[in-house]
Order: sequence, then structure tokens, then C-alpha cells
Amino acid sequence: MDLLKKLTEFDAPSGKETVLHSFIKGEAEKLGYEVTIDALGSVIAHKKGNGKKLMLAAHTDEIGVIVNYIDENGFIYFGRLGWLEQKELHKRRVRFENGTIGVIGVNEERYENKPDMTSMFIDIGATNREEAEKLVKVGDTAVFEGEFTVSGDTIVSRALDDRVGCYVLLKAMAEVKDSKNDLYFVFTAQEETGMRGAKSSAFTVMPDYGIAVDVTGACDMPGAEKSDVKLGTGVAISHKDAFIVSNREVVKTLQNLAGENGIPYTDNVKDGGGNDSGAIALTGPGVKAGAIAIPLRYMHSPSEVIKKSDVDACTKLLIEACKHEW
Repeated sequence: MDLLKKLTEFDAPSGKETVLHSFIKGEAEKLGYEVTIDALGSVIAHKKGNGKKLMLAAHTDEIGVIVNYIDENGFIYFGRLGWLEQKELHKRRVRFENGTIGVIGVNEERYENKPDMTSMFIDIGATNREEAEKLVKVGDTAVFEGEFTVSGDTIVSRALDDRVGCYVLLKAMAEVKDSKNDLYFVFTAQEETGMRGAKSSAFTVMPDYGIAVDVTGACDMPGAEKSDVKLGTGVAISHKDAFIVSNREVVKTLQNLAGENGIPYTDNVKDGGGNDSGAIALTGPGVKAGAIAIPLRYMHSPSEVIKKSDVDACTKLLIEACKHEW
């Protein structure tokens, strides 16, 4: 788990993934891949083959906040980088790029009448605007704090969405020695703010097939939607989300590969949410695309929860997908 822990420790909100991308580029080059970084910052690692172009994608960015105003008392107002549950933000710690720690507070009276982001602020302990601006400025970004811990088969950490997908890609890259496919492992930027990195990198690659590797909401808690996607059930093969109806050939191939190799899986259908497959599918004349995912509880929080056994199942299926002649 050392590699996954390392990946979660990088602060990389949307648009600020550079340091993490440099690390991933180095890891890919150690494995002998030809690596480029596109204009949006996505890392494209290529292993040449004579078959179909297969793009495997996992996003590097995490949810965060961006400063839009500092008031005369030194309180910092902010906007979202990615989807955030407002009700979960109060009293959460955030960490700015320079290491400054802040706590999210709420104007209780204003929030009661207008419960939105304008009622929230970040407190860094400053007494006035001038003092605050010595540490934080408009346009600065921050991420949420959350320690990486392992207990048996359970992993709890910040930023597992989608550093665990990046981990799966890197593990597959190390394992896939022979493939007839033309393989592109892509670590995409800015997924949380509109799948932007997948759009630009897919235009660079112009793949025949695309598979996104991400997390998906586990449906095993009180009040959750009805679904077989739960922690410990293996890899989830996506049929639909808010941005794509997965290509039937891709879905069937992934199901067959899982069945043939004894890899536990569940079928995943979502009305909401999305991942990079939705952007990849709409590239050029269209791409046959789908997604595989790891069930996760408490998405977009500092304490996301997954199972190691599900990560292993996802990794094994991705390896088989890379070896399969599409």
C-alpha cells in the first residue's frame, strides 16, 4: 500500500496537478513507457503495439476549494473545485498550497436563510485582511485533510477518488508485458471540474476503445439506493451514468474477462455521477468506451473508504483488458 499512500499525499485539486503529474511521469518512465504531458497537464504513457488503440484513463485531480474573497476581518470566502456537499463542510480542515491550515466556518444566521457557499468562510486565525493576505490570496486553492490508514482489508483516506484509479493504472503498467494492443495509459487532469483532461487527451490519442478507471458510490449503507455495488463485492462494471451509456461490446468483453478469470464483479447502473468515459466516448467520430470502478463510501470527503480486495479485483480486470485482443 506504500504507492497508494504516496499518491494520496499529493495535494492536487483541479488545475493544480503538476507535482503529482511529475511523480507519475517518473514512475511511468521507470517502467519503460514513452511519456508525454499535454497542454492541460494530463500524463500520457504509451506502450506501442500493432493492434487497436486502447486508452485506459484515471483522473489525478481531487475536489477542493478556491479563494474568491478575503474580508476586512481576515475571513476567507471560497468557491468549489468539484462537487461538494455543503452540509458536510462545516468545521472541516483545509490545507492551502503553502501549508497554511484553515477551518471552514458558517455564518449561522445567514446560512439559515440562505444555505449556500456564500454563507461559509475559512478561518486561518488572521485578525484582519492584511494579515490573512500574507498567507493566502485570491485564486489560491486548498484541499481537505485526511490521514491514510489501513485496518485489515479496509483503507480510509482523503483523495482515494481517484488516486486509487491511478494506482490501478500503475500496477497494470508494471504487469502487462505483452499486448497486441496499442496501449495508452492516461492520467487525466481536471476530471472533477468537467472531465476536461480526458477530452483533450482523448483527442491526442484518438483511441478505438476507452476504459475509465474510477470509484463509484457503494450502496451498502442505511438509506442507500438499491444496488449490488457494495464494499467487498469486487470491481464494478459500469453500464450507465449521467454522461454515458457504456458501449455494449466493452461491457460484454469486461464481463466475460471477469468471468473467465474468476474476478468478482458487479454490474453498475447510476442515474447520476460520471467519469472520464463520458468524455472519451464523444471524441472525434466516437469511441467505444466504458468504465470499471472500485466501490467507495463517503465520496468527496476526507474519509473515503474502500476495500483492498476490490482494488485487487479492479487491477486484475484491467490487466486482462490490456492483454485481450480488441
